[in-house]
Amino acid sequence: MAAPRIVIGGDEGRFKDEESAKMEDSPSSKKPRLEGKFPLTKSELAVAMSVFSVFLIGLFFIFMKMPAAEYGKIKLPRTIADLRLLKDNLALYANDHPAQFILGYCSVYIFMQTFMIPGTIFMSLLAGALFGVFRGLFLVVFNATAGASCCYFLSKLIGRPIVIWLWPERLRFFQGEIAKRREKLMNYMLFLRVTPTLPNLFINLASPIVDIPFHIFFLATIIGLIPASFITVRAGLALGELKSVKDLYDFKTLAVLFLIGSVIIFPAVLKRKRTYE
Repeated sequence: MAAPRIVIGGDEGRFKDEESAKMEDSPSSKKPRLEGKFPLTKSELAVAMSVFSVFLIGLFFIFMKMPAAEYGKIKLPRTIADLRLLKDNLALYANDHPAQFILGYCSVYIFMQTFMIPGTIFMSLLAGALFGVFRGLFLVVFNATAGASCCYFLSKLIGRPIVIWLWPERLRFFQGEIAKRREKLMNYMLFLRVTPTLPNLFINLASPIVDIPFHIFFLATIIGLIPASFITVRAGLALGELKSVKDLYDFKTLAVLFLIGSVIIFPAVLKRKRTYE
């Protein structure tokens, strides 16, 4: 039920109720230009394809400069079994050409993260299997943050119609939560990054649309991804024992992540309680 309007004298048209004003300002209240169809205009699609092509050409030149390898045995893994085969094929190459391999690994990871290509969790497991916990964790957090940052700016450029088209209700919820937590926004963003409350893909795309400053987005990403990345990288050390990606996040692991997230967001909750009191 809408809030009552405030009318003073004859200036009825001067005032709008608070709820209507919020709805008008909401990015999710703006309907996609082509409801039910692909949301991007031709110019926006051209920009997206141009950025994608630049990344792809960069990847091509990076791999052209790398030492020869049996590329027929190298493919993006989709299962744990694929990942074990890939690890066996890449282990010798990574030892013989560490600098070139890390450059290629980082390039592929950032490319996948920027353009939301599924499979980065396998890349994180591979980092643990090939580099160990500490080097692997550094690489994963660095690449995930760099890719998320690229995705942030790409979404800032052309992402609004896509997010409204795909997740209108989730975007409205996210905007409302951000509006309530502006004073403790870093705590809330850290909570979202540590816990699986919202998918990282959605956070990367929606953050610039709801006006989350980049420095907060960046810091929350680089810090908040450490716990989950540590779990994934550490699991990469024992690929032979891992049967499925689902085994990574059992009830105990999720409980630990939510406990960490609760500690992070507690100051913001406490401040809101004191404000209402």
